[in-house]
Amino acid sequence: MKKQLQVISNSIYTRTPFIDRAAVASHTYSVSSLVLQFFIFSFIGWLWEVLLHVYTDHAFINRGVMTGPWLPIYGSGGILMLLLLKRLAENPKKLFLSIMALCGVIEYVTGTFLEYVFHAKWWDYSDMLFNIQGRVCLAGLLLFAVGGCLIIYVGAPWLDRKLSTMPVYVRRGLCIVLLLIFAGDAIFSVFQPNTGAGITFPH
Repeated sequence: MKKQLQVISNSIYTRTPFIDRAAVASHTYSVSSLVLQFFIFSFIGWLWEVLLHVYTDHAFINRGVMTGPWLPIYGSGGILMLLLLKRLAENPKKLFLSIMALCGVIEYVTGTFLEYVFHAKWWDYSDMLFNIQGRVCLAGLLLFAVGGCLIIYVGAPWLDRKLSTMPVYVRRGLCIVLLLIFAGDAIFSVFQPNTGAGITFPH
């Protein structure tokens, strides 16, 4: 396992010399940019899981606890990476391992919370190698770490540049609208969480 982590981290290190890692580490994001990127990451996470089930089960399944096209665990993970780990960008190996640790904590805590509150599981890695109570597994954490590095080095800076071209009032207005819709969905989901075949597992 240690050798596999070393190969992956070395690959990331050797493929990022063209990126100004110091600039990535010191880059600051506005509140509106972080809010919009939260929704972008949440939507990408939702799309990834939906397409995965389309491929494996040949059926459209609205994944996640909420009704809307977003999985906030992906959005929260992406934003926490930017806020807490971006400063490690000059050391790709340390960044990679730190993202693994952060994602592991987020996924484990979120899974535990959902199981305790709703008495249901929205994911179960019990059949995967190196899993912890079915809530996290090594393969998933490696995938999240690769995705997290791509977000910090490439995705987030690119999105920030694109979002900065929007007028400030448009960005702020869009943030307000999305947050209001999200809040409504969150309140609704407390009472009517999204469950069913392909969405939740027996608890």
